[in-house]
Amino acid sequence: MPKLLDLDSQRRNAILNAALKEFSSQGYDNASTNVIAKESGISKALMFHYVSSKQELFLVVYDFFSDLLKKEYFELMNYDAKDIFTRLRQSYLLQMKLSEKYPWILDFNKLSRTTHSNEVNEELEKRTHKEHSSCYPELFDGIDETKFRKELDIEKCKQFIFWSNVGFTNEILDDIRNSESQSLNYELVIEKLDGYFDELRKVFYISRNE
Repeated sequence: MPKLLDLDSQRRNAILNAALKEFSSQGYDNASTNVIAKESGISKALMFHYVSSKQELFLVVYDFFSDLLKKEYFELMNYDAKDIFTRLRQSYLLQMKLSEKYPWILDFNKLSRTTHSNEVNEELEKRTHKEHSSCYPELFDGIDETKFRKELDIEKCKQFIFWSNVGFTNEILDDIRNSESQSLNYELVIEKLDGYFDELRKVFYISRNE
């Protein structure tokens, strides 16, 4: 196990969050270990005491967040709920919980981009074929389509709902990332979220009065 993962959770998470932010926003090739060390609040020399190289740091970050998403998101999602908005609400709650502690975790999929390093690309290939590249297909798989208005194109409706989902997720993430306390008012967010879902149901679902 890399020394980085043996650190106390506060220091470990500081390094992991800074690295995930830098790698996802800049890409592996352009990511700066100087920036990662600075944002982690440690010296570069100390950081490289915990990992041997930029490549090892990248792969440790990839594996850590891949495993975290699997355990704390994908395995906790309950797909027995057939109403798409019920599923999305559950998805939001799991995402918010993760994002409070790891503000850049929902940018994890950007780590899979091709790099200039053949070694890194080979390591990514070993990993990515086993994993979920997106939660979109599963979220919309097996939903109750009888609730939708008969005249609507359901596949296009799913896309519209997905786009609104992405927009609201980005809004939540911006609130988390721009907050000094990195703490969300859950009740306010959920109230806002439920309001959005109520309006979306009016747009896409058959009215009870019909």
